[in-house]
Amino acid sequence: MRPGERPEIANLPLFREMQDAQRERIFTGSFLQVFPPQLTLFEMGQRPDFLHVLVDGLVELYAHSAGRDTTMRIVEPVTSFILAAVVTDQPYLMSARTLVASRILLVPAALVREVVKDDCALMQATMRELAQAYRGMVRALTDMKLRQSAERLGNLILDQERRQGGTGKVALKAEKRLLASLLGMTPENLSRAFGLLAAHGIEVSGAQVTITDRTALEAYSRPDPVRDDPT
Repeated sequence: MRPGERPEIANLPLFREMQDAQRERIFTGSFLQVFPPQLTLFEMGQRPDFLHVLVDGLVELYAHSAGRDTTMRIVEPVTSFILAAVVTDQPYLMSARTLVASRILLVPAALVREVVKDDCALMQATMRELAQAYRGMVRALTDMKLRQSAERLGNLILDQERRQGGTGKVALKAEKRLLASLLGMTPENLSRAFGLLAAHGIEVSGAQVTITDRTALEAYSRPDPVRDDPT
């Protein structure tokens, strides 16, 4: 990692509270690289050589079997992926590819496992990221089991609107075919879901969604009554 890149990376949540000496160990062995769109970063079943930390860009995590793919998660900055495989030194359960040009920090997996034993702050940050990932998967599974397809789409729009500043407008960051896969539906069903939500408080123009009636959208989509503390 170049010296000019270190202050930015040192301020990332995973490394912010680390001891200076231990952070330097991480940085000495790490690489910050820019990857082009649609590049496969790793494949399901491989053992992790690196912890990936998305600094800028967008990454799709997906699983595949018998010639079929499904989107499991769309990773937005700034966060690591897939930390659980690195910590346990187990094969990846998902594959990863960039959706747009992405800047990614690569930290050797063995180095992460070494330093986490010596640095309490890194251990705590690792536990937080693992816990957040677990809670995210529980919410996604609950969403899939308890909501119809249009309700899942409505919840995604409400969640993205909160993440993007609460202005009532949402910029869809991924192609609609990926959103369909993420939500467990076909592209045709996704189009029908957008049409249905038009009667419940949204307007769509290309990749831009405007919430015109938040009360109606929330009443139809039934957002989670239990929300995580934003801190």
